[in-house]
This record gives sequence, C-alpha cells and structure tokens, in this order.
Amino acid sequence: MNEGEPDEPWYFENRQRKIAFDESKVCDFLSRLARDLAEGGEFSVVVSSDEAVRKANRRFRNESKTTDVLSFPDGEDGYLGDLLIAAPRAAKQARDHGHSVEDEINTLALHGILHLNGYDHESDRGEMSGEEERLRAKYGLKSGLIARARG
Repeated sequence: MNEGEPDEPWYFENRQRKIAFDESKVCDFLSRLARDLAEGGEFSVVVSSDEAVRKANRRFRNESKTTDVLSFPDGEDGYLGDLLIAAPRAAKQARDHGHSVEDEINTLALHGILHLNGYDHESDRGEMSGEEERLRAKYGLKSGLIARARG
C-alpha cells in the first residue's frame, strides 16, 4: 500500500525494505489521525532508512544524527506538511519498549502530526505532552515520545 485512498487526505510511502511491518495497520491509523487531528488538512508520511533521516536532519536542522521522526510543517492551502520516519530506529525503539513496529510507527506519526498542528514540546508548557498522552490512551498506544524522554 503506497498511498491513501483517493478520498483520504494523506499519502503514505514505505521507501525502505529492511524493516518489515504491516503497512495496512499504519495506513488504518493514518486514516484515524486524519479524521481526528488533521481537521481537513492533508499530510504525507514517508518511512525511510536511518541514513535518509540522518541526511534530512543534517540538512534541515543542522544536526548530523539519526532521529526517529522529522516533521516538516507547511500550512499552505490546507497542506499540514510531511513526516519522515526512520524504520530501523522505529524497530529498535519497538523492541526496547516491548511493542510492535506498527505501534512504534503509529506513535511516531502521532507525535509528528501534533508538531504539524503547531505543538512544540521544546517551547510549550506541557500542552503537547498532555495532548500526546491523551491521544495515546485513546488509540491504545503504550508510550509516547515525550514521556520516554522524561524517563
């Protein structure tokens, strides 16, 4: 499955082949995110290699390291923006936290969509953390990125 249905406001592409996961589960989750959080806006999610994410992180954030998810907000003409997710990093985090790769990719997508909606856990007073926690519970996701970072 490479993209949303014609009536879906999202696009999905898996550009890597090393980490196997059920793309249909991720796409089902993206449909839920679009319905619940995108407010009619469109977005794309690309799952890629650690190397591709590291290069993007260096190019756009001046940080030469791999990260799990990068968010590229747009906001023009109803387009929320793009998410880039590192599949090998997601697989490692899934093992570390005892859940599936699909759940980890979904957790990363949720975190990224919150950023596309204007949340910023680095500068807010816990608003993004609270929203991530609330939505994680709603969707049955075990642990959120902000809570993990706090330890």
